[in-house]
Amino acid sequence: MSKKSKKIIRYTDKNFNSIKESLVNYARRYYPDIYKDFSEASFGSLMFDTVAYVGDVLSFYMDYQANESFIDTAIEYDNVLRLGEQVGYNEGLTSSSFGILSLFLMIPADPNGTGPDRDYLPVVAKGSKYMTAAGDMFELIDDVDFANPDNEVVVGTEIPEDGTVTSYVVKAYGKVMSGEAFEESIEVGDFSRFLTIPLSNENITEIISVVDTEGHEYFEVPFLSQDTIFRTILNKDPNTRQHVPNVLVTTSVPRRYITFVREGKAHVKFGYGSESTLQTDNTSHPSNVVLKMHGRDYETDTGFDPSKLLETDKFGIAPSNTTLTIKYRANTNSTSNASVNSIVMMGDQTFIFPEEATVPSKIGFVRSSLEATNEQPITGDVSRPTINELKQRINDLFATQNRAVTEDDYRSLIYRMPPKLGRVKRTKILRDQDSFKRNLNLYVISEDVDGNLITSNDVLKNNIKTFLQNYKMVNDTIDILDAKIVNLGIEFIAVVDPSQDKFEALSVAINTLKQNMLLEKFDIGQPIYITKIYDLLNNLDEIVDIVDVKINLKSTGDYSDYSLSLSEYISADGRILYAPQDVIYEIKYPNLDIKGTIR
Repeated sequence: MSKKSKKIIRYTDKNFNSIKESLVNYARRYYPDIYKDFSEASFGSLMFDTVAYVGDVLSFYMDYQANESFIDTAIEYDNVLRLGEQVGYNEGLTSSSFGILSLFLMIPADPNGTGPDRDYLPVVAKGSKYMTAAGDMFELIDDVDFANPDNEVVVGTEIPEDGTVTSYVVKAYGKVMSGEAFEESIEVGDFSRFLTIPLSNENITEIISVVDTEGHEYFEVPFLSQDTIFRTILNKDPNTRQHVPNVLVTTSVPRRYITFVREGKAHVKFGYGSESTLQTDNTSHPSNVVLKMHGRDYETDTGFDPSKLLETDKFGIAPSNTTLTIKYRANTNSTSNASVNSIVMMGDQTFIFPEEATVPSKIGFVRSSLEATNEQPITGDVSRPTINELKQRINDLFATQNRAVTEDDYRSLIYRMPPKLGRVKRTKILRDQDSFKRNLNLYVISEDVDGNLITSNDVLKNNIKTFLQNYKMVNDTIDILDAKIVNLGIEFIAVVDPSQDKFEALSVAINTLKQNMLLEKFDIGQPIYITKIYDLLNNLDEIVDIVDVKINLKSTGDYSDYSLSLSEYISADGRILYAPQDVIYEIKYPNLDIKGTIR
């Protein structure tokens, strides 16, 4: 084709109007004698509109797909998760909640009058179940020994005539975690690479075990490329057992899996190795790693293909032609946190009496007397992070590289703590200025059953401290502290456009503040930009002007009792409300705490 006849095509037009304009200009330039009617009522105009419409739709989806391929521009939650997995981020399963349970038993008095009869002081076994009125299930994670001398003992019943004590009430404490155990049997057919199995239950917090029909056990790993795990075995050395009850050993796990969540469902994913892989050498011969050239293998610099190294590790053995038995723990409801004294029912209980065979007469009485409640809130289950929070955590993970050196490293690791250990809603770590050594103050805050901020209980904080031991620097010491909650209210005065209904305008303004300011909870130490409130409201068509915005402290009733002098933290120009480093702001009841007035 000659240069004279070559047609010029524009490739930069992407929306309806620009595509249509380009089509019209193309027709005018190259077909002036064939088509001359460019009026809006012509058939040609219909064709221009149709083609421009199709081009606009295609352009939209091409841009959309391009944006979803990068973490900074992606807006779909699952796509952000997939992009995060490429750098090793895994949001994990539903988080568990933890707390302390108070247990009460009525124990017969000792015949000698020395207190409770020790023959009737049982152990309530690990795994005993307790429930809230809403149906949330909790299980003991340790045995509770009522014979422990540290237990509280008070008089239960006595004979009125002479005051002889006939029974005592013993109070003991036990650690509980949310959820209960389930078991699924799944038939697996022919070998399939990267076999992925969705589990039927929702709100799964951990996989307890995966075993096939042949008795092979599969182990959970953070990445399929990780072929070893650490396991604990009983220390049999009597000289060291007292101080080191368990020994940590490295174990090779050719059968392994990872877990992830998609659209609310937990999935178990295996590698792409077959059973025959175990019969072969895990290390390939160099001649099988090089590129094949001219019908033969060449062991040269130019012939080496690094991608073939992947063939030496099948990322674990995928089960085939077997039945998998998967045991897991799942929360009963989508939110497993429990408020104070919300545990009101008991499920299956296991009692172990020291002399059950010899003292059967009153065991039934002791069993039936058991009562339980939680005197502290049970916390640890938190809502899923927003897209913006998720992106930030993925970026932090890439910088952390599985070790805790900087403050950001610690924050990233805490948010990635295994869900079965519980999670916190917000955290912040600060260098302790009063310490001569490298002591770090780690501030945490959790969520209650309604999604409001609440202090984390001791069980959850102990889990955090234990988890960080695997990553922290040797010379780091960590104190885990409660962030202080400060509840706020917002009041504003607005001038409404006279053509607008003032009540409707006020409703629009209040809802705008709810949606924009409360879409994400504040972070610990994060200030509130009062100018943002002005901007949000002034940009509404219904609002002419915002006369005043006030932020008030809420500290009575169900609000936090921590008092803060807000005037001391307002900037000189009144634009910013700063927050102390250990304080987190919260608008607890938006429907009540955000108020507006029309002038």
